Amino acid sequence: MKENRLQQISRRDWIKSTSLLSFASFIPGALSACISQINQEPKTILVVSGWQDVNIGDIAHTPGLLHVLETFLPNSRIILWKKSNATAEVKKLLNDNFPKVRVVYGGVDSKKDVDNPEMYEVFKASDVLVHGSGPSVVGQSNLEAWVKHTQKPFGIFGVTIQSISDDLKALLQKASFIYTRETASIAVLRKAGIVGAHVAFAPDATFYLNIHDESKALRFIQENKLETRKFICVIPRLRKTPYYKIRPDSGWSDERIKETEELNNRCKEKDHAKLREAMIAWVRETKNKVLVCPEMTYQVDIMDELLIDPLPDDVKPFVIKRGYWMPDEAASVYARAHSVLSFECHSPIIAAANKTPMFYLRQPEDTIKGQMYYDLGFSDWVFEIEQTTGKQIADRLRQVWTNYEIACSKLDSSMKQVDRIYGEKCKEVDKV
Repeated sequence: MKENRLQQISRRDWIKSTSLLSFASFIPGALSACISQINQEPKTILVVSGWQDVNIGDIAHTPGLLHVLETFLPNSRIILWKKSNATAEVKKLLNDNFPKVRVVYGGVDSKKDVDNPEMYEVFKASDVLVHGSGPSVVGQSNLEAWVKHTQKPFGIFGVTIQSISDDLKALLQKASFIYTRETASIAVLRKAGIVGAHVAFAPDATFYLNIHDESKALRFIQENKLETRKFICVIPRLRKTPYYKIRPDSGWSDERIKETEELNNRCKEKDHAKLREAMIAWVRETKNKVLVCPEMTYQVDIMDELLIDPLPDDVKPFVIKRGYWMPDEAASVYARAHSVLSFECHSPIIAAANKTPMFYLRQPEDTIKGQMYYDLGFSDWVFEIEQTTGKQIADRLRQVWTNYEIACSKLDSSMKQVDRIYGEKCKEVDKV
């Protein structure tokens, strides 16, 4: 009897001890699952972008980066801090294409404070600030406000950095990542002593533009009897953008205006004569049309003078003009074009994003951003305009239209490289 009682006690102790052991072994697993769940909570990315609305390339930076982040960081929340107030058209474009993205506005004063109180709530809710693609660190003041009011990380995704002031250097030294849109900027950073694995090449986010306006594009195409892959698009550009005409309050001095006009007047005919030679070859040899279109608002006013009026009489009937438009309509038209030839940098990128071969006719005043074309293997399609003849552009276009499948395959290969780089860089942003 006593022995049975002892056996019962022993059995009870064994059950208790094994239960405690099981519970103890459960704790690390439960804790790990809890931590894992916390780590999987959606992070909030604050994007500062949207520099101006008079240029479809500048407009395209923003939707391009939003698409990059939504593709490679799909579980993140995104808030867009637009640098400048948007026109009604741009607001609609962003809202229609990115309904999940909250858009906020707010300027930064000389003390690095924000004039919209809502921004401080946004700062608190955000985990990281990402500066979008652009011609420079345009949102420097936005980044400085973030640094002043938070202890959270920030970085730069796809910009050109051509020069570095002391203030900018101090800011960049605090960045968790600096992704320049071409390798020439990396050399500038290195010279300033800003080096490390966090400094790398990530192409201009416009390469990931995925927005379209099919209804507007199709209406324009049908009205002008354009056939898919049977028309080329051409875009003019002056050596220096005349912002004094675009914005009366630009503050340009009379001397600066005079210098700009003298340069533009000296170069505009010789530059555009080279593009006209390619247009003439295309029309005469293929009997297909040419669409002259703008990337910036002011270019509507120079189309006739530089690309249409000087054409031979037998070519002019094949030429069509387009007024200023939004990047979504441009993307839908470029997607149906045979090729895009442009003095501007971003129309060829929008074309590439839509699987259309493109040429970039690069003017030396157009900053070091053109290096991105070489970095991505497009060297055969970049023409340094002062070292190029019109015949060379026409001959290369002829090669494209006679070997179109090869050209499209070449483009596809470079775009896969863009895709890979974006994926790699977003992984690093996720770690930050």
